[in-house]
Amino acid sequence: MKVLLVDDHAIVRRGMRELLGEEFEAAEFEEAATGEEALVLVAKASFDLVILDLSMPGRGGLDALKEVRTLHPKLPVLVLSQHAEEQYAIRAFRAGAAGYVTKDCAPAELVKAAKKALSGGKYVSSSLAEHLATRLAVDPNQRVEDTLSDRELQVLRMLADGKTVKEIGAELALSEKTISTYRARILDKLNAKTNAELMRFAMRAGLTH
Repeated sequence: MKVLLVDDHAIVRRGMRELLGEEFEAAEFEEAATGEEALVLVAKASFDLVILDLSMPGRGGLDALKEVRTLHPKLPVLVLSQHAEEQYAIRAFRAGAAGYVTKDCAPAELVKAAKKALSGGKYVSSSLAEHLATRLAVDPNQRVEDTLSDRELQVLRMLADGKTVKEIGAELALSEKTISTYRARILDKLNAKTNAELMRFAMRAGLTH
């Protein structure tokens, strides 16, 4: 079995390698620190499982996930993220994820999710299943942040982290004009006028680091 671990923190990759290595003794591991590195490896080698972080420098995890699924539609991709399930799990599943696990989960849950993904299934934690059921029963309407596209949500998070339009453009390899357009759309959808308002919204919605 061959597993690709994608996270910009070396200590997280090492932790995953050690944890999964205990459960899957015959597994071979490769590592990538960015979405770009991951896509290069996926294009060159055959993997049985990819474990992918969403928040990395440069190309976002959701973008990388969609590209991996385009390159290898049957390759299971398990998302391991610092973001709460209710904020990103649905987007991850829509992009083709085989499961979504938060970094504060118990080690046994990551192993369980990996086994589920390798068997061809979809891993949904009990807490996420409960959240989805409650949301459908109590509030069938979209939350405001759900009206944002994946890219708009990514730009919102970066603006909320205090990054300028120029800095965001450089990190995402997009023009300042394009980022400004995304910012304008976000302001309109959130009925906001300034970056400070966007920051307050992101904090209330739990979108910031």
